[in-house]
Amino acid sequence: MKIICVIPARAESSRFFEKPLALILGKPMVQWVYEHCKEVDAFEEVYVATDSEKIKSLCEGFGGKVIMTDSGHDTATERLYEVATKVEADLYVMVNGDEPLLGKDTIVQCIPDEVGEDELYVSNLMTDFTNPVEVVDATNLKIVTDKNDRCLFISRSPIPYPKGNMDYVYHKFVGVGAFNRKALDFYHNTPRGPIEKIEENDSFRFIENDVPVYYYNCHCKSLSVDTRKDIEGVEAYLREGK
Repeated sequence: MKIICVIPARAESSRFFEKPLALILGKPMVQWVYEHCKEVDAFEEVYVATDSEKIKSLCEGFGGKVIMTDSGHDTATERLYEVATKVEADLYVMVNGDEPLLGKDTIVQCIPDEVGEDELYVSNLMTDFTNPVEVVDATNLKIVTDKNDRCLFISRSPIPYPKGNMDYVYHKFVGVGAFNRKALDFYHNTPRGPIEKIEENDSFRFIENDVPVYYYNCHCKSLSVDTRKDIEGVEAYLREGK
């Protein structure tokens, strides 16, 4: 099975302009992510998908491979679809460019042993919340799955609500996902549904249309960078690990 890795890296983030270029301990964030992905033996190639010449130049400077993509994409998954139209593969693994702590042992946990020829395959990673404050933070996505890891619902609200029992570990989204070409074609050709529009989460493109989306608990340390302040936490964690 040919597997490639794609790191979406756009410059025009509304909350953090040119976020992929932000320095973490002196190294651009996108380089941290790229180097972790290059350590995954299962990946035949690793690409940064961007619409920025500045990001392209930086990535090529540290030896990264880059695919230029349209600046009009609303989601990272749509950017991944464009890559899929240019590079043929059996599986496309998307690693968000704002996840500088994810190592190879975590990334591979969304990769299946095989994918059926007629199957639409979509999987993502999640991990446990350890800070209750994060559970009520609307910037963090909460994931609920069934006993077979199939996603039931995703929300910015703290779900499920602990009415009958408080013995529950909440799960948060981790920015790694795997898609085959059939799933990406389905995504591209299917309009947004009402829940996707409300929650602004494009996993609902599949869930609302009864396409299974699997979320696997990788039990990892995930500190995604949404604002400049988040870099302080990532740097502190990296310093402790040195």
